[in-house]
Amino acid sequence: MLGSIPFSKAELFSLLQAIKERYGYDFSEYTLSTMARRIDWTMKMSGHCDLVSFERAITEDPALLGALVKNMSISVTSMFRDPLAYRELVSRVFPILATYPHIRIWCAGVATGEEAYSVAILLREAGLYERSLIYATDFNPVVLERASKGVLPLEKMAEYTSNYIEAGGQNAFSKYYIASDKGARIRSDLRENIVFATHNLVSDGVFNEFQLILCRNVLIYFDSELMDKVLDKLRRSLALRCFLFLGDAEHIATEEKRAMFETFSKPANIFRAREYNPVMNQ
Repeated sequence: MLGSIPFSKAELFSLLQAIKERYGYDFSEYTLSTMARRIDWTMKMSGHCDLVSFERAITEDPALLGALVKNMSISVTSMFRDPLAYRELVSRVFPILATYPHIRIWCAGVATGEEAYSVAILLREAGLYERSLIYATDFNPVVLERASKGVLPLEKMAEYTSNYIEAGGQNAFSKYYIASDKGARIRSDLRENIVFATHNLVSDGVFNEFQLILCRNVLIYFDSELMDKVLDKLRRSLALRCFLFLGDAEHIATEEKRAMFETFSKPANIFRAREYNPVMNQ
């Protein structure tokens, strides 16, 4: 038993191995509590009462795997989440980004896109948007499709407006979206410089060099070994002396990984890349 979850570690590992062999998805290094909750929820939603029948079903039905992948996605997000950290990003990091002729930014684990649009708005206000390209990635194509449309719930706009103001926003937040009965659609010119693409932080490799990476509230779902692997991948994706922006509950735990980064802003959890030796960090 895993707490209140009605299956054992052995049953869980058997399922994860079956998924890896059948589909190539490797969830084995996510925290056990995260995996157990998401699998239990998917089981209940699909009408399965035990893990043995669920394992048999998921290896035969790709749609059931799709449901699990959807439930595994980290979709709890909001615009300008932790607004004071965003204020620090604008006041301290953006002036350094302004020294680059072209700015590449990676929002990893972007879910439904709120983070990418938050960054786009702040870049626009800082006069940096036109020379910036934002890569917004997630391993779940379903949430990425939703993110690319830029339609946000109207009922969230009051919360997002408050966050925007606290983050140091310079305009009326309503200027950045068009409201309708279907939701609040982010203006098209704020979507032009965002590339939405599937990317799995666990299994996919480095695909560009960035001046800023936002990987916020993603690492908390990984065990320590996987967290180290992902941090190594993020460092290899950063230009020297450029920036990693983590969530407020996340940290760089091991001495080896701390050697790759220096703390740039402790309150905002922003780190700066030290010189990287790929031979020593393979």
